[in-house]
Amino acid sequence: MKHEAPVESALGQLERPSLLAAWLDLTKSRIASMVVLSAFVGALLACSPHLDWSRAALAALYVGMVAASSAIFNHVLERDTDRLMLRTRNRPLVTGQVRVRDALIGACVLGTAGTVGLALGYNLLSALLALSTLVAYALVYTPFKRVSTLNTIVGAVPGAMPPLIAAIAIAGRATHWGWSLFALLFCWQFPHFMAIAWLHREDYARAGMKMLPAMAGNEGVAGRQALIYGLTLLPISLLPTLHGDAGLVYAIAALVLGGVYVGAAWRFSLLEDRARARLLLFTSILYLPLMYAAVFLDPMVLRTFH
Repeated sequence: MKHEAPVESALGQLERPSLLAAWLDLTKSRIASMVVLSAFVGALLACSPHLDWSRAALAALYVGMVAASSAIFNHVLERDTDRLMLRTRNRPLVTGQVRVRDALIGACVLGTAGTVGLALGYNLLSALLALSTLVAYALVYTPFKRVSTLNTIVGAVPGAMPPLIAAIAIAGRATHWGWSLFALLFCWQFPHFMAIAWLHREDYARAGMKMLPAMAGNEGVAGRQALIYGLTLLPISLLPTLHGDAGLVYAIAALVLGGVYVGAAWRFSLLEDRARARLLLFTSILYLPLMYAAVFLDPMVLRTFH
């Protein structure tokens, strides 16, 4: 009986996430990794005709650092509402594992390093766009979630910026591929987020978040929105082929992957339930990396590099 308290204490320490895991949570590392991947693709395509892997990777890293900074600011600003939601009540700032002051310092360091890196290593335009994206996400989108259901559209703009910023960093201007990937990401986010918002609609309602699926009388809206944007994504994904930047291989892949995505959204629009929402979410997660792979499997794209 004398050893029960120490044993329970030890078990509690083992169960508690490490400090590294806490900071990865604060930076929303899974989202940040997709940001870096999207930026890397945008940067690589802007390198044409001379492929420069290291320069593209560094630009993507800087964009990812700014995204991680905005994620931390988001955690800081939403720590009160995070306490009210089941999916966020164990976040590091809520549990006290990371202090707010330390989180703010980390966010400032990452944001500054990313924007300065882009300004000094690439060009001022990409740095200013990255900084404006951070401000838009942290100071506009984040508080707007408590004000209007239009927050999803507002948040989709900074969410779609990484490949465009990276392309501008490399080329010094907005390229066809940069704009095409921006439009692709913008439309892709809506079915993806509608699935998430529907799955956690009770949490959002509890926290007072103005998400479409969480609002009274909005049954069926998430499914319809997912389908509309899924259908819009199909022609948007073909823009590189229409511009002459990609060929038949890419076009076929875009149609097949887009068709699968639309199919999952259509099933969800017919009946909003957990299984179909999870299927749509899973499909959305697979869609982007497969689309990026299709870009570099296209012979026309590969011929643009010497």
